[in-house]
Amino acid sequence: MQTGKIAFVGAGLIGTGLALNCVVNGIPAALQTRLDEIDLCKSRMESGLSFFRESGIITHEKAETARGLITITASIPEAVEGAVMVQESVPDSVDLKREIIAQIEEAAAPDAIIASSTSSRSITEVFSKASRPERGLGGHPYNPAYLIPLVEITKGEKTSDEFVAKAKTIYERMGKVPVVLNKEVIGFIANRYQSALHREAVDLVENGVCSVEDADKALVYSVGLRWSILGQFLSMHLSAAPAGIGGFNEKYHVDVTKPDPRLSNMPVWTTFPASWTENAAVGLDEAIKNRPAETGNDFASIEKWRDEMLVNTLRLHGLL
Repeated sequence: MQTGKIAFVGAGLIGTGLALNCVVNGIPAALQTRLDEIDLCKSRMESGLSFFRESGIITHEKAETARGLITITASIPEAVEGAVMVQESVPDSVDLKREIIAQIEEAAAPDAIIASSTSSRSITEVFSKASRPERGLGGHPYNPAYLIPLVEITKGEKTSDEFVAKAKTIYERMGKVPVVLNKEVIGFIANRYQSALHREAVDLVENGVCSVEDADKALVYSVGLRWSILGQFLSMHLSAAPAGIGGFNEKYHVDVTKPDPRLSNMPVWTTFPASWTENAAVGLDEAIKNRPAETGNDFASIEKWRDEMLVNTLRLHGLL
């Protein structure tokens, strides 16, 4: 299914990743980047198409068709002219985003959606100076953006539901899995999960409970497997079969009048230990040395293996 042109202002890893999703699904993509990064942008797009072709996701013919749908420019007006949606992916500075959005609004069609890739800023704040804030929304993807399907759509105080619905349809046509936040919250959904889990992982390692390697293994080979199939709520629902989640407390003898011993013992700090990155780096060096060669032993080879695993997982989900 096709849609009109989509523009990407700020064509780094996020912009090029989402643009790849567009062109392999038959949607024209215009990428705007700095003049000195045009060659890098071209290289990333070409590398992405090669990866899709080599992974059997697209044919050689489809790659050629996709290549013809790519426009790369240093001009914001040229990129956004005639676009049905503009995805802004510049660095996460509110002032910079407001400046770029003002330039987008000068050249974009009046009914074009403007989506920000911000991962940590309030959408209301980002679009507070916009002339038409009702069409401004958050469209937060996850790296690697060309493979991870999730896009979190966040509404600002003045965002129109009409534009949210249109954005959701466009992301779906790009092959993404959009979710909608009914109200703003810092970190959106997935990063809040990730932050809570990350704090627990750091605390376990810093307190000597387990190594960095075993902390990762414990996640990958247990709940991580379940979550990649069902998510949290549905996993808990099945765990409480046959009654389901409604009978969870009775099945597991949970006394809701008393503190949960695991929750009571979890860290609540909001400032990371000063040495956690140094300690994690030592643990990661050891963990990487222990990896079988076929799963990668450096950044490039691990990323390659990760992408191959993601492709296999997405195929199981029917998303490729």
